[in-house]
Amino acid sequence: MIRNIWLAGLALLAVPVQAGVPSIPSVDAPELAALGPNKVGFRSVLLTHQKQPDVENGGSGGTEVPLVDRNLRVDIWYPALPTKGAKPVLYRASLWAEPPFPPVSFSQKGMAVNDAKAAGSKHPLVIISHGYSNNPAMMTWLTENLASKGYLVAAIHHNDPNPYVTSSSTRAAPNFNRPRDIVFAAGELRALLGDLIDANNVALIGYSQGGYGVLTAGGASLDPAGPNMELVAGGSLKAFARGTPQADAMALKGVQALVALAPAGGAPRSAWGADGLAALTAPLLLIHGDSDPVVDYQSGALAVFRVAVNSQRYLLTYKQAGHSIALNPAPLEMRGTVWDIDWFEDPIWRQDRINAINLHFITAFLAVHLRKDSNKSAYLHMAVEDSDDGTWDAPAGTAWGAYSPGGEGVTLWKGFQRRHARGMTLQHLPAAAPPKAQ
Repeated sequence: MIRNIWLAGLALLAVPVQAGVPSIPSVDAPELAALGPNKVGFRSVLLTHQKQPDVENGGSGGTEVPLVDRNLRVDIWYPALPTKGAKPVLYRASLWAEPPFPPVSFSQKGMAVNDAKAAGSKHPLVIISHGYSNNPAMMTWLTENLASKGYLVAAIHHNDPNPYVTSSSTRAAPNFNRPRDIVFAAGELRALLGDLIDANNVALIGYSQGGYGVLTAGGASLDPAGPNMELVAGGSLKAFARGTPQADAMALKGVQALVALAPAGGAPRSAWGADGLAALTAPLLLIHGDSDPVVDYQSGALAVFRVAVNSQRYLLTYKQAGHSIALNPAPLEMRGTVWDIDWFEDPIWRQDRINAINLHFITAFLAVHLRKDSNKSAYLHMAVEDSDDGTWDAPAGTAWGAYSPGGEGVTLWKGFQRRHARGMTLQHLPAAAPPKAQ
């Protein structure tokens, strides 16, 4: 049941470029990372998924799990009309501190404005699922930026249990809740937002645990022998495994594109298996660091890329990058300890740099598959797989910060500046028939 309803907003500031706003890329960002033409509005709604299994508080045995109403706050960013005088949002949230210390609160500057009057209609809908113990305030680099480009972006607060003081059964609960939260929220938003969105033009984006969530909600069926089947309370996850009557309830109909950043679910055993990943048919963009200490690259994004044979898929790899490839630069309050900053920042890569590159490729990918803009396909198909191998003999007089035009005779990745396409690989495989049984 919806506790809050969508209301027309009243005001929006014509927001100037501001320092410390993660959605506004730096001057060295690749071409498509730039903000779009729209001002951005912000609203938050509360949805209630009634009578859901309380898997966070049940044991892992076969006993019946009690039912509770699961409340989900969903933050929404959307293209909005400019009106002078309103202040941009200041997002506030908290994260688990290094045990045994209490959570650390932080704030993050934004460019969106509360309750702004929405502009336009039939916007593609992008649903975002954050990482374990994260929250949407940590991903405004993406949510605000995409809204400025004409997407309506909805990020779910999944309210994960504390992973540092709970049982293995409780820690496994998000494996049940994530895809179900996504499917439920999508259905409610389709009804709630009406003509503001094109309900049949939907993309899912997830990071880490959210990557598992969007792959599952996007159509990857769960292996009945998967590693979390025995851990989730009361065997609740088993009821939705491949081959069960409820298996289809884990998947969202009409998904046109999937983006998974450092997706969980591949180790130590795959949540889906080869058959489950072969069920994916929506185009897929995978993004991962090859030195991720949290989600193994080989059994994570690389394995998904190889096995999701019925999806047209891309794999962007950051050389030597770890797990923190999808969050805002660390706010001031999160820079006091190494534990706190490590939530946000990669120890080698500049965080705003990673975010800008992510924005560039996600923008191209969504434009092709949600907007049917075939011209953006050139930003996804490179002359060289390894960015370090790219060169561009720019004509005399070309500005130093000019973007590579791509095309014949140019191997520097299209949309990147000289010396700024380094340390990455981009692979592509078309959708193909599944391999024949041996």
